[in-house]
Amino acid sequence: MNWSLPVTVTLPSGEYVIHSDYRDILDIIAHLQDPEDTEEERLYIGLRLFYEDFPLIPTTEWTDAAKAMMAFINCGKATEDEPLAPKLVDWEQDAPIIVADINKVAGYEIRALDYLHWWTFIAYFHGIGDGQLALIVSIRQKLRKGQALEKWEREFYRENRSRIDLRCRYTAEEQAEMDKLNKLLGD
Repeated sequence: MNWSLPVTVTLPSGEYVIHSDYRDILDIIAHLQDPEDTEEERLYIGLRLFYEDFPLIPTTEWTDAAKAMMAFINCGKATEDEPLAPKLVDWEQDAPIIVADINKVAGYEIRALDYLHWWTFIAYFHGIGDGQLALIVSIRQKLRKGQALEKWEREFYRENRSRIDLRCRYTAEEQAEMDKLNKLLGD
């Protein structure tokens, strides 16, 4: 078992330095989910942000580079054979809760650090026990499965619906259409 935290990725053409700070990876994840861009554009932007010297990677290795990036984001595990799990956490929407719970686990303010490796950030994330994030994820999971909420969970949901319901991200064109529809419906 290798216990080190990687800061490079080895591809057939050589070893490449990567941006491994958790803020960099969260930025990459945001770009990979941007509905304004095509899948190819999202992946290209992600690769440019992940590899410090991306222009040096031969185009014939971009597929390998993308797989290595995704494996890094998944903390070293290849994701090809894993089925996609339903989304229960949104890194952007849940950021304030995630940071508060991770700070509690870490014992310090992680945003004050100049650098925190993505895998360490995820280890802290997995160390989150009971707290607001766990409660919100539990309610999301019950709602997704159509399970009944306890009375206190229903009350919490009513009072915190905007924090619990995952927001859909639309392209500017889709949002304009939604706004027109809402205006017609008087909403």
